[in-house]
This record gives sequence, C-alpha cells and structure tokens, in this order.
Amino acid sequence: MTITRGEIDVAGRPRTYTLVTPPGGDHDRLLLVFHGSTQNAGVFRSFTGNAFDHLGGAAVAYLDGFRGNWNDSRKASRFPARVRNIDDVAFAEAAVEQLGDGRPVYAAGFSNGGGMVIRLLHERPDLLDGAAVIAAQQPAPDNFVLPGLPVVPKPVVLFHGTEDRIVPYGGGQMAAWARFAFKVGGTMLSAPDTAAYFAARNGITAAPVTVDLPPRDGEPGRTSVSRTDYRQDGHAPVTLYTVHGGGHTIPGATPSPRLMGRTAVDVYATEAIAEFFALSPSGRGKP
Repeated sequence: MTITRGEIDVAGRPRTYTLVTPPGGDHDRLLLVFHGSTQNAGVFRSFTGNAFDHLGGAAVAYLDGFRGNWNDSRKASRFPARVRNIDDVAFAEAAVEQLGDGRPVYAAGFSNGGGMVIRLLHERPDLLDGAAVIAAQQPAPDNFVLPGLPVVPKPVVLFHGTEDRIVPYGGGQMAAWARFAFKVGGTMLSAPDTAAYFAARNGITAAPVTVDLPPRDGEPGRTSVSRTDYRQDGHAPVTLYTVHGGGHTIPGATPSPRLMGRTAVDVYATEAIAEFFALSPSGRGKP
C-alpha cells in the first residue's frame, strides 16, 4: 500500500489528511475517516492498529480535525472547531472533489467524528453513498444543529457499547466529567433510537430483526455482540451492532486504553463495514 500526506485549501485555511491506497493504487471506492476528540489521522491509525488501511478495493482518507475536533452535529459542542465555526463540511466536500475522482464515497467516524458523519448525512448527503457511525448518536431535536433539512436516504451502519461511559448507550446527557473534559453536552438519542431514526428516514416500516453473533474462535468472551438489521426491499438498510459490555471503543483486534472500556472482538468494525458496503476489489454493488 501507499501512504501519503496531503493538504487541501478550504476557504484559505490549509487542511490536512493521510491517504492510504491499496498496492498498485487500484481502487474503486473512497472512504473518508473522521477521528475522535483530541485525535488526528496518525493517532487514529495507531488507535485502531491501522485496521482501516486494509479495506479491500478502497482508498482511505484519514482527515485531520481542527485542533483535534470536528464541528459536528450537536448544538452543545463548544470546542475550538465549533467556537471558530470551522467549515468541516466544506473540508469533506473538497476531499471528495480532490480524492474521489467520481468513485463512490463512504464516511466512517468515531465519537466526535461519528457526530461529524451524522452532520454530513443531513447537510451534504449528496457527497456520500453510505456511512458508518461508531460510538456516536443522533442529537435530540433540541440539541441538533440541522433541523428541517430534506431527507435523502442512505445506508448506515452503527456500532455502540452498552457500557460506554462517555457517550451512554441509553442516550440522554453525557456524564458531567465527560461534558467538562470534552467540551460538549446536550441530550442524545439512545443507540437503538438512533438506528430507528435512520431507518425511518430511509422509509423502512418493517420490524427490525436482531440476532446474537457467535463468539470469535479463540477469543475471550469478555463482551458479546448482537446485530439489529432494518431491511426492506427498495430501501437503504440500517444496521446496529450492539456490544454488550463494550465501552467507548472501536470493535477490532486492537484494544483501546483500559479507561475507555472493553473492546469487542466478536466483530471487527472494519470487517463489518466492508461487508455492509461490499468493499472488495470486485464488488461494486451497493447494499
């Protein structure tokens, strides 16, 4: 694979990214990756053990937030990206224009980065063919920066741990220490309600189906995973992976720091994303 650092001018402000392309440079998709709070592209790659580098058939652009954050979808965000009203939507648009070359584009975001992906799904859905949201939720109506926009259905896959101490699985307010530490607040929908919200946006009226995933061979059973699918013919699907006992983490082979809680190993987020969006060298079909 090839790893390059790049820069894009966005309204006079230089914005940076790390681009990972498959061996030989041949790819038929672009995945934009939005890191979590206080991270950047390099930190996020290390945080995940470079797992997103290996999505088959896709180039992966890890974008750098402004001073470690994104101007996301929550009204109560108050980190520098929001205070300075940094136009991260324009950054995403510029990245698609410069790196997409007309290919299908997907976005994946963790925590604050997941909130940024939620913003794109509402404000610029035309940029995306689908999205993955990890450890983030739809803001409640009184905490949402983008009410009343036209609905454009998109496939969405979500991941969330039931023991997430930073963004609680059950929604509501973050803990006081987390609101102070991360300079954000406001009420959020629960993870299941977030999945149901996107299913309703996609016009899905069929009841969801939940299955328990089998444990991965050879791995300790410290967490378990269930998958809830919202699917209906003619409608973009929505899937929620619930990590029972999981923390504010990204499911996969690389564990997060212990203070963030347990990391699921029975499902790897990158594998589930690749399957959901058919990210393979020969797979061009959408889910």
